[in-house]
Amino acid sequence: MPISSRSQRAALDVLLQLTAQLTDDRPLEDFLKAVTEATLDLLHADHASIRLLDTTRTSLLSGARSGTGEEDRPMDFKRGEGVLGWVVEHGQPARIGDVEHDSRWVRAEGQQSFSVRSIIAEPLWSSGEVIGVLSVTNPVANAFGDEEQLMLRLLANCSAPPIERARLRRLAMFDDTTMAFNHRYLTPRLVEEMERASRSSGDVSLLYMDLDHFKSVNDNHGHAVGDVVLRMFADRVRRVVRRIDVLVRRGGEEFVLIMPATGATQAHATGHRIQQTLHGEPVELEGNLRLRQTVSIGVATWDKRETPDQLERRADEAMYEAKRLGRDRVVVATPRDVVG
Repeated sequence: MPISSRSQRAALDVLLQLTAQLTDDRPLEDFLKAVTEATLDLLHADHASIRLLDTTRTSLLSGARSGTGEEDRPMDFKRGEGVLGWVVEHGQPARIGDVEHDSRWVRAEGQQSFSVRSIIAEPLWSSGEVIGVLSVTNPVANAFGDEEQLMLRLLANCSAPPIERARLRRLAMFDDTTMAFNHRYLTPRLVEEMERASRSSGDVSLLYMDLDHFKSVNDNHGHAVGDVVLRMFADRVRRVVRRIDVLVRRGGEEFVLIMPATGATQAHATGHRIQQTLHGEPVELEGNLRLRQTVSIGVATWDKRETPDQLERRADEAMYEAKRLGRDRVVVATPRDVVG
């Protein structure tokens, strides 16, 4: 079915705006969010999402969501699971007029606040391989036709190459399991924030975070479940901190949050918010498995004389003090004289 002249003009305007955004040197999340926002602008949908395959090409990671329910916790999908997993596995688009009558649909009981009846999804291709899926949903049955499918395919084809370039850039400095920065990024970024704080007479704080008794998660449930717990922790941290805060996976179950322009009081409040968020919300996993995971956090604010290593050491020692005091708590490091 041909696209109407009016739709063509609308599509061209959206695509021109999107192309301009995708040529910038932006973080991957910004690229993905620009695509889902453009998708909502162009199609009669109330929810749009992008999911990308992880480096093992077995799991679909939630990259960006726009519209109704974008704040809900996204479901976990493996390749071949659900409509989106089917699209990735077969490299074919899907258009379903009523998900209630399609065996591929996986119901998200208690995990989303919005209704879905119609869905269309397009695979994202790069270098001959599917790297993810772009999809939209509507609470009304049979909401999408040939025109909407063509529009979505056009968006997917335009978006995939710059998304893949941004993804590859990100993989060089990001941890694939949690999508946090990897440990190699910690010191250079901390130096950068210290220099910025010096110029502006501002503050910079660190949160050192270590998941409590995490070894038992891997021992009792396997490393795949452990990876899900790590990913959910990183997602929850990002949900309660600012966009300017930088989450780094230091290694294993240890994370660091760099907080620019942040003094001790605000840093402690953020640490407490993270600790309480984890304490009060069990991790829900497949098979009705619920784990109570807690975190110990050490907080340190730069005293304007310390080296990055010295500031990190104070935050690390505060975190171990939180462990010593019984875990599942936040400890603020006390200032001390810098030696040497």
